[in-house]
Amino acid sequence: MIARFAIAASLFALAAPAAAQVVPIVQAPTVGTTLAVAAEGKVERAPDVADLSAGVMTQSKTASEAMRFNANKMTAVVAALKRAGIADRDIQTSGINLSPQYMYRENQPPLLTGYQASNNVSVRVRDIANMGKTIDALVAQGSNQINGPTFRLDKPEPALDEARVAAMTKARQRAELYAKAAGLRVKRILQISEGSAVTPPPYPVPVMRAQAMAEMKDASTPVAAGEVELSVTVNVVFELE
Repeated sequence: MIARFAIAASLFALAAPAAAQVVPIVQAPTVGTTLAVAAEGKVERAPDVADLSAGVMTQSKTASEAMRFNANKMTAVVAALKRAGIADRDIQTSGINLSPQYMYRENQPPLLTGYQASNNVSVRVRDIANMGKTIDALVAQGSNQINGPTFRLDKPEPALDEARVAAMTKARQRAELYAKAAGLRVKRILQISEGSAVTPPPYPVPVMRAQAMAEMKDASTPVAAGEVELSVTVNVVFELE
């Protein structure tokens, strides 16, 4: 019994220092009333870059022939982009597809009619003023699939920083308003979190009558860049007293 007691006492003595090192973390209670405010700051800028997708879709009886026709036209499309001043780094293949085409008949197996090939590239246009001429050049060289453009800022951070300042200013003003209405005052900020978004406006769609289009047949495709809106939302928790 004495030996066992000595061993237990030794183990307790060894464990005691380790237990003494565990220090509980005590969260200091918040004094006063807390107020959570969400505020949004917005800025508008003229875009300086645009993204669009351009491609070629071809059909033929055989897969190899469809791909060959497509490759020839796509080579011409990429060459047109480069002549329009688009750098190699701003042209990126986004998708190549080859799929069989069938005719479906009632109570009969599908009949293979040929193959469809497509090749698309993502294009970044830095000279927005020539966007219309660039699109026309693509169509002239055989591009029959064009999507976009999507306008944006190449370097949005300075504009976003301006929106952040506006959001924080608005949050502070709103907190002061609530505090005054409650007979209190703002003591300090307890927490700040952010969420941001870039929201371009709807793209204007040009509508022309047939006669006007005939008179403007030599004009380039009209493209209006408008402005892009950048917004930042901040969530701020204030302590009132």
